[in-house]
Amino acid sequence: MADLLSFPPAPRSDRPKRHDPEPLWRHLLGDQLRRRRHDREETLTATAEKAGVSPQYLSEVERGLKEPSSEMIAAIAGALDTSLIELTSAVADELRSATVPASAAVSASRTSFALAA
Repeated sequence: MADLLSFPPAPRSDRPKRHDPEPLWRHLLGDQLRRRRHDREETLTATAEKAGVSPQYLSEVERGLKEPSSEMIAAIAGALDTSLIELTSAVADELRSATVPASAAVSASRTSFALAA
């Protein structure tokens, strides 16, 4: 019988380049919540108490590990003296600025190719 040989994966530079995946909404939400809490100079415990959630839960939301319900997001937003619409709009704005439409990426690569030629 023949022995099976395993080959290491190709180095990153040899792999075909892929576009970075879009950031997850829950990560951007968590970043936004943490930023607002820090701006208010509040502890995790203080904000969690106002929102009626555990500090552990709020920590997981801020780190993008939990996908909170709209009721939980509204409670946390209220604890931070902001509205659900303000919070959601800020997250949507971040998502828009973090993503590049595929058509723009293709156009940019064609432009850079044309400039190099």
